Amino acid sequence: MIETRRRDGEEENPRGRYALLRQALNILFMVGAVAGVLVYLYKSKDTGTVIILASMVLKFAECVLRLIK
Repeated sequence: MIETRRRDGEEENPRGRYALLRQALNILFMVGAVAGVLVYLYKSKDTGTVIILASMVLKFAECVLRLIK
């Protein structure tokens, strides 16, 4: 049997250990951003702005996970 070794810095999962969490955060961000824009345009500008800002927090969290990698 041939044993394969990992080089320093290589991970078992090439996409990273937080890939599934990052994907979920991205999906939640996109849904929140679209919902925020719709609320902003058709209901309340203040509420729409808060929803968009809350979804941006999710995007920042995803970026932090990408940097931690």
